[in-house]
Amino acid sequence: MRRIIHTRRTITNPSGDAGVDFPELKLFLWLSPAFPVGAFAYSHGLEWAVEAGDIHDAATLAEWLADLLRHGSPRSDAILLAAAFRAAADGPQAGALEEVNDLALALAASRERRLETMQQGQAFAAALQAAWPCAGLAALAELGEPAYPVAVGIAARAHGLALPRTIAAYATAFVANLVSAAVRLGPIGQTDGQKTIATLLSGCEALASEAAASTLDNLGSAAFRSELASLNHETQYTRLFRS
Repeated sequence: MRRIIHTRRTITNPSGDAGVDFPELKLFLWLSPAFPVGAFAYSHGLEWAVEAGDIHDAATLAEWLADLLRHGSPRSDAILLAAAFRAAADGPQAGALEEVNDLALALAASRERRLETMQQGQAFAAALQAAWPCAGLAALAELGEPAYPVAVGIAARAHGLALPRTIAAYATAFVANLVSAAVRLGPIGQTDGQKTIATLLSGCEALASEAAASTLDNLGSAAFRSELASLNHETQYTRLFRS
């Protein structure tokens, strides 16, 4: 009879490091397509822009998204995220979070834009409180209907994440989601989609640096065609997306 001997082997880190100190890994999960906020259902008016012919290839998509990062709603979202992040440090009793959230909802340029930010914010808050609870998230429950960037800002502060990295991750996720929408709508393929994301990373980083040092006085946008696209999408005859 053969005798089987079981041995136990201890695996050590060859570099000698105790571990990886990278708390922002949470952002990869919170802002990934796997996190249940329903981001895949929204195109931010991109669907109408494709039908109207404004976006018809990788170049026009990249130009559209770059303008949004510099002048549109992602820039406003980044500033609102930063304001919520800072207000969360003072606690909900100060009333600053409510003011930031009310402003975020009021700045939605159309009914669908409001739906987009409010429903994603509520879904984000619910998933985070269920899977990543901590004391600092109490402010989310008190807001009731948090706008998406406000919810992300509160969560980042509650979990001790760095503001610039949070904004950069948020902006990159926004770009990636709209590129995914463009791939599904047909004007570009997956490879061109990845190339487009790669070209826009520097814009996401620049926005993070700007917004992290901003105040609400820096809010402002000039992406009128994008806002018109959102308004026109509400009456578009055939639609894949909710915005």
